[in-house]
Amino acid sequence: MLRTKLAHLDDPNEMKKALEENENVMVCCGRMGPMCIPVYVAMEQLQPLYPHVKLYDQDFDGPAAGYIRRLPECARFMGLPFTIYFKNGKVAAATTSIQSKKQVADLLDQVYGASTR
Repeated sequence: MLRTKLAHLDDPNEMKKALEENENVMVCCGRMGPMCIPVYVAMEQLQPLYPHVKLYDQDFDGPAAGYIRRLPECARFMGLPFTIYFKNGKVAAATTSIQSKKQVADLLDQVYGASTR
């Protein structure tokens, strides 16, 4: 179980529903490890500035993560977390490994438009 303040995607049906019901979805798929925690913290801090984007976490070892692990965009990823930016149900961007708050914000701006910051 991930201990974050983000909404969790725990099963495959939740993942499918999130992508069907929301135009803009960011999912950070990882563990509670040193490379993942800074990304979760950045997402928690940025969430209020991006009300037009649904931000989720997902346990890399859970059943819902199979969808993300099988994405072609993640095929060469070696480190956690896998962070996927979906636009209209399709992958718009994907990153791996640790990222700063600025890096996450810059990509959110690029994929979904400017924040309210």
